[in-house]
Amino acid sequence: MAEEAGVDLVEISPNAEPPVAKIIDWGKYQYHKMKEQKNRNKNKGGELKQMRFGLKIGSGDLEIKLKKIKKFLAEDNKVKIQIFFRGREMAHKELGFEMIEKILASLEEYAVAEHKPQLAGRNLNVVIRKK
Repeated sequence: MAEEAGVDLVEISPNAEPPVAKIIDWGKYQYHKMKEQKNRNKNKGGELKQMRFGLKIGSGDLEIKLKKIKKFLAEDNKVKIQIFFRGREMAHKELGFEMIEKILASLEEYAVAEHKPQLAGRNLNVVIRKK
């Protein structure tokens, strides 16, 4: 049957009773298998990197951290931006939200937020990914 169809007869399980064989085009099968492997490697999605900011960060330090975030995004990683509050800073949560909006605005052309900023305990978090 395989010769008539012009394809290959491939033995799948030789130790089974009776032996199992398949009639397939071996070249086409190998091609699709290789293509699936490439797609699997490509769809890795990257890691989740984390960048922490204090509420009183200076503008120079902020610029350095933003450069690092851009580098992480260029490597196809997601970035979790975390603003942490210390002591009485919790009384001024609105400053944290303003800061995170400022950070997201400066990264607007590179990234998009996966969800709105969330306050979890003493931390304000948002996850961004490459556009």
